[in-house]
Amino acid sequence: MHEAPPRVAQPRNPLHGLTLETIVRALEAHYGWADLAQRIPVRCFSHHPSVKSSLKFLRKTPWAREKMEGLYLFMLREERRMQRLAD
Repeated sequence: MHEAPPRVAQPRNPLHGLTLETIVRALEAHYGWADLAQRIPVRCFSHHPSVKSSLKFLRKTPWAREKMEGLYLFMLREERRMQRLAD
């Protein structure tokens, strides 16, 4: 029987501890489904989009999940940049 590796704290990883649902909801709130469909052209964003259908697709499709995570990180960088400009 194999033991699970111990969990390692990842304080510098902005994705650590986030669920895929949290990421999808944040991106949808920030960009909206139409803009998401343009940025990542997959049917779950362009045809009857919902969080549920997106999660189902993204859990089965590693390349799409990677694109979502990359877009989420981009969004965070842009928000930080805009905050610095506003200060």
